[in-house]
Amino acid sequence: MQKIRKLVPRVTCPALLLTIVCNTVTYYGTRILMNGRMHYDLTNAFDDRIPLIPWTITIYWGCYVFWIVNYILGCRQKQETAFRFLGADIIAKLVCLFCFLVLPTTNVRPVIEEKTIWDTMMMWLYRIDAADNLFPSIHCLTSWLCFIAVRENNRIPKWYKVTSVLIAVAICISTLTTKQHVLIDVFAGVGLAEVSYLFVKKSGFAKWYEKKIVTLSNRLWERIKISEE
Repeated sequence: MQKIRKLVPRVTCPALLLTIVCNTVTYYGTRILMNGRMHYDLTNAFDDRIPLIPWTITIYWGCYVFWIVNYILGCRQKQETAFRFLGADIIAKLVCLFCFLVLPTTNVRPVIEEKTIWDTMMMWLYRIDAADNLFPSIHCLTSWLCFIAVRENNRIPKWYKVTSVLIAVAICISTLTTKQHVLIDVFAGVGLAEVSYLFVKKSGFAKWYEKKIVTLSNRLWERIKISEE
């Protein structure tokens, strides 16, 4: 518990946990519900011209380290900004949940001949990750939120902000070159991140969310303190 407190401010811990739960339910829960239903392929002519580049799977999978680091940084900034970031994440994931239920999507993946280690990794990815829940791309959405998480933090050096946006762009490209997503998925994911971040501020949701989570956090940590005693 002490390690968690050192990494993430205790007031944002419940919100970060809720973010993880919401993401899991949105991605895997809808997959179960929509299994066997009609799925739509949004691939266009431009997508067909994008080549499969197997080695970019390292970028596609490397995103998880990027996500962990920047979400922690997002929680460690000014409380008001942190909750705007966390609130935007929740709203965006709920929009994704709606899209996955109303407009389930899929695509046709290329046939891969196992010639290199990258080909093997691609084949394994296709086996463990079904071609569904594509629009908007949660991969791109979350990666762009990672950039949003640091871009307004004055304590983060400029070089890392630039690095973050470059990594986010690279991840978005990798979703195309691994044929996990199509262009409209990518643009929708990035656009949803920006719109959600703007919405939670203009609507007052960020302040409401902060108030609710702070109350929950105080109660939670008080109970933990009592149990530890």
